Amino acid sequence: MVACATVSAAPAAVAEPPNIPDAATARTQLGALTVKPDGSSDGYDRDKFPHWSDQGNSCNTREVVLKRDGEGVQTGPDCAATSGKWFSPYDDATWSQASDVDIDHVVPLAAAWRTGASGWTTDKREQFANDLSDPQLIAVTDNVNQEKGDKSPDQWKPPVVGYWCTYARMWIAVKHKWQLTVSEPEKGALTDMLGRC
Repeated sequence: MVACATVSAAPAAVAEPPNIPDAATARTQLGALTVKPDGSSDGYDRDKFPHWSDQGNSCNTREVVLKRDGEGVQTGPDCAATSGKWFSPYDDATWSQASDVDIDHVVPLAAAWRTGASGWTTDKREQFANDLSDPQLIAVTDNVNQEKGDKSPDQWKPPVVGYWCTYARMWIAVKHKWQLTVSEPEKGALTDMLGRC
């Protein structure tokens, strides 16, 4: 996915998650989402979303995303990244240690719980937490991901304003695929962010 041979003055190449819709599609998807207040966090536990599942070849989901989103990533026999470079589009930072990079759930697990996932089976929640076929997982700076926590776009946006359009498109695509609800403030924030596309 990453053209490693390309020489450019830009930051390290960033491999974006798959299936990010264009702005027009995202607007249509946003319009199709059910708008209702977020539900309760009662009963939420990260363990109810089994994540970093085995993806074969000794690799788990985190390791697959690190390899996909990094440049020149080398791995050991256990699939753990031993070297490489990761560009975090949230904050325009580049890292050379995998330990400085988190895999962000674009729609956080707790946010999903409050907007529909509390009624899912554990198997479906595991699929959501390890979704490699949609724009739900992305390698980013660890402390930026921790600052985001489980906040929705009306409460937190990437520090790089130029990434807001892409972030909104990813968020909407995930909510649409998994038929999660949006709150009025969340929908307003996403609409504003799409206005930057």
